[in-house]
Amino acid sequence: MFLAMVFAVIRTCRDLASTSVKGFTVAAPIALAVLVWAGVNPPDAYAQDRADTSRAQPEAATGWQDKDPVVAEEHMAVVAHPLAARIARETLRKGGSAIDAAIAAQLVLNLVEPQSSGLGGGGFIVHWDAQAKNLTTYDGREAAPKAAKPDRFILNGRRMGYYAAVKSARSVGVPGLARLLQAVHAKHGKLTWAELFDPAIKLAEEGFPVGKRLHRLLRASRRSAFSPPARDYFFDPAGEPWPVGHVLKSPAFAQTLRELAERGAGAFYSGPIADAVVRTVNSGPESLHDMTLTDLADYRVKERPPVCATYRTYRICGMGPPSSGPLTIAKTLKLLEPFDLGSQPLNAQALHLIAEAQKLAYADRAKYMADTDFVPLPKGLLDETYIAKRRTLIDPAQAMRRANPGEPPGVRQGHYGTDTSQESSGTTHLSIIDRDGNAVSMTTTIEAAFGSGLMTQGLLLNNELTDFSFAAVDKDGRPTANRVEGGKRSRSSMSPVIVFDKAGNVRLVAGSPGGNRIMLYVIKALIAQLDWGLDAQDAASLPNFGSRNGPFEIEQGPWSTTHANAMRARGHEIGVSPMTSGLHLIEVKDGQLHGGADPRREGVALGD
Repeated sequence: MFLAMVFAVIRTCRDLASTSVKGFTVAAPIALAVLVWAGVNPPDAYAQDRADTSRAQPEAATGWQDKDPVVAEEHMAVVAHPLAARIARETLRKGGSAIDAAIAAQLVLNLVEPQSSGLGGGGFIVHWDAQAKNLTTYDGREAAPKAAKPDRFILNGRRMGYYAAVKSARSVGVPGLARLLQAVHAKHGKLTWAELFDPAIKLAEEGFPVGKRLHRLLRASRRSAFSPPARDYFFDPAGEPWPVGHVLKSPAFAQTLRELAERGAGAFYSGPIADAVVRTVNSGPESLHDMTLTDLADYRVKERPPVCATYRTYRICGMGPPSSGPLTIAKTLKLLEPFDLGSQPLNAQALHLIAEAQKLAYADRAKYMADTDFVPLPKGLLDETYIAKRRTLIDPAQAMRRANPGEPPGVRQGHYGTDTSQESSGTTHLSIIDRDGNAVSMTTTIEAAFGSGLMTQGLLLNNELTDFSFAAVDKDGRPTANRVEGGKRSRSSMSPVIVFDKAGNVRLVAGSPGGNRIMLYVIKALIAQLDWGLDAQDAASLPNFGSRNGPFEIEQGPWSTTHANAMRARGHEIGVSPMTSGLHLIEVKDGQLHGGADPRREGVALGD
């Protein structure tokens, strides 16, 4: 009854929030009304961050779509767009592996969800080989050009504005997705590389209908933020975004796909496509002319050790640095492990404890986590003694204002500066399990909405380098771990995870888009399923909440007043916003696959 009431309220709020006029949605007035009603003032530190990055976020609310639980026996794919999900299911039906289905779906997402991911970006993959009982994680994160310097985002002696940097050529990193897809196909694919491209090639040639979400996000974007090829592709001759239902074709992208299908991923990193990428970056706005053909030719996918931690009777594993996500999630859950979070979803005491643990985890994330090829990661971040010491900072009755980073065992004093990195929210996630029990949790991105806005060869280029700290040193002169360096990969919040039960079997496959809120969303989903006993769909639909070492954030809606009052009584500052997650979950239970797709977006769960 409780959940039915909560979800009914969510639907009502989302129906209202889906109304938009000329790029504005009534979600903003609703959020403001809730803030006023609850007596909440957003903290200044977060207000500026929202103001500076709001135009760069494709995570804006574009309506609520009720999703029913989906149960399957053989295989399942949960993907961010119905067309891409259908392609994933068809690939599985043909006998393809989970990796085959992920590749085919990702190529289609490049077309139907271009604001979030594509071959102009990168990503991370967590793969479980059921027969070999082996977990592997793959890093296809974009890299800075080798000539990149720490002052990359300093222009005329002043730090660039965040949005200006996002929509500049300085923000483009060397894309990693094409190499990532081929690297995992070579190890885990069953169908041929070329046939995985057929559905996307057909869709690019014959066209696909523009969906509501793509249309609304284009309408909320500045046309001037797109390069001429992108303007011509996304907007009509009058400068308006193509309407919902317009059949959008991309012969340029179809040709790019043909090249990759025939020549492999190498076609992206040398030859005409690579030439076009380098030329586009080096002629773009505010370019430093420092991306070279050698940067592309030398790009390599890296296998990284997975980050794993126990939580109650489960083992939670995910991508390690340069992703900070699973490590931050693991740290949060380890801090919470001795606490009783209750059985009732969203109970006030659990929300308080979760937020306090998140503050501590985010504080350590900001200081210590970055590309470990450049900056050593303190080995003691998950040390039991260190975790226990940090846990003593959690007051079950009173919120801390802001957590300071700890000093894990072995850390070099003065080696890590205070970080100022910002992060946009343009990402997609898919979860897949095939008939053999192989599992894929894959999160990919081009960073902000429509990336840098630069388009070439039918694909948008990322703005991933704005994930670096704009400041190379902090106010005390200490180097920031996530500073820009040549060849370095910027810190990410992407959090593809796989959860195993005590017998070592896959229990959950999970992940979400959402910038540096991704960890909040995934933590919510894991606790909802593992502690509160919700199924995958209810876990995805549950209101979002958490703290990024600032205010207690609550997803906007009538329920936020009750939670704001309860959290304020415990000393929390409050922030209310849409919190548009994109959780895609698969739970393995009693021999069946239970899928959950986030109702805040277009994704669906499909299986047989």
